[in-house]
Parts: sequence; C-alpha cells; structure tokens
Amino acid sequence: MNATDDDPGRKDAQDPVQGEPSQPAPGDGNAAEAGQDLLSRVRRAEEAAEEQRNAYLRAAAELENVRKRAAREVESARQYGAEGLASGLLPVLDSLELGLASAEKADAATLLEGQRATLRLLLKALEAAGITEIDPAGLPFDPERHEAMAMQPSAEHAPDTVVAVVQKGYLLNGRLLRPARVLVARAPDA
Repeated sequence: MNATDDDPGRKDAQDPVQGEPSQPAPGDGNAAEAGQDLLSRVRRAEEAAEEQRNAYLRAAAELENVRKRAAREVESARQYGAEGLASGLLPVLDSLELGLASAEKADAATLLEGQRATLRLLLKALEAAGITEIDPAGLPFDPERHEAMAMQPSAEHAPDTVVAVVQKGYLLNGRLLRPARVLVARAPDA
C-alpha cells in the first residue's frame, strides 16, 4: 500500500458525488485524454441542446398551426353555422310563396290546410336546428322559463299555475332562447 492510498484528500478515479471520472491533477499524463473527453462531452451537450431547440421549434410551429386551424374553423362556423337552419327554412319559404300565389283562387279550407302544412314544415325545421317550443299551459309557473304577464284569480287552477299562454317560449339545445309569456293563477278574491 502506498502513502497516497490512505490519503483522505486524494480523489479516487471515480468522483463519489458525480459518479464520473474526476479531473486529472495538473501535470498528470492524462491531460490530453481528459481534454478530449471534455470536448466530447461538450459536443454531446451541444447536440442535445440542438435537438431540444429543434423539438421546441417544431412544437411551436405545430401550436401555431393548431391556432390558425381553430381560428379558420371558428370563422367558418360563424359564417356558415346557420346553413342547416337556412336549408330547413327554404321549404317553408317555398310553401308560403305557393300559398300567396294561390290565395286568390283557393277557398278558405284549402288556405287553412296550406297554413297548417307550412307551420308543420317550420316546426320541423326549427326542431332540426335544436329549437324546441315551451308551451306551459296547466303547468306550475317556472320563473326560469316563464315570464308572468299578469296574475289572475282562479278557482279552477291551483295558485302559481299557468292559466294561459300569451306567447310561447323557445329553447335552443336546452338553453332558454325566449321565455314563455304567461298568465298565472292566484287564489280567488275572498
């Protein structure tokens, strides 16, 4: 055993903290080899940094492409979002025009049936667009979906029940589009 083996200040071939070979002491014969090793590690670090930079640039470009695509889709939805509703309303328009054109020659019963058919077409087009009717006659008053126009004394209906619908309300895919305007029952006057 030589004197340097038990010297606590001497570093072993492996650095216990980093797990990598320690730097040679100045004047060691391995200085050139250590320099080459250091250069090699620097090159690997530079290559890894370049790979990371390229990955970042690709991710940033992809994110920008997604943002632009989403903006185009939002703009397209804004411009053409009503296309389905418009397509559904065109037969209603055709029916109304036909009814007006034949109004002078047709009898009242034929006109009435034409109006009913047109209304069915309109309701079908609205339903296809997600618009549903609120007709709360006889149901309890719901301030979330109904607008009370007046309170009416009624012995026939329970208090806070819708007695009559002045104007139907509508929902768009479950969201209130227009509240139903209603007359609400109250207890009769004593």
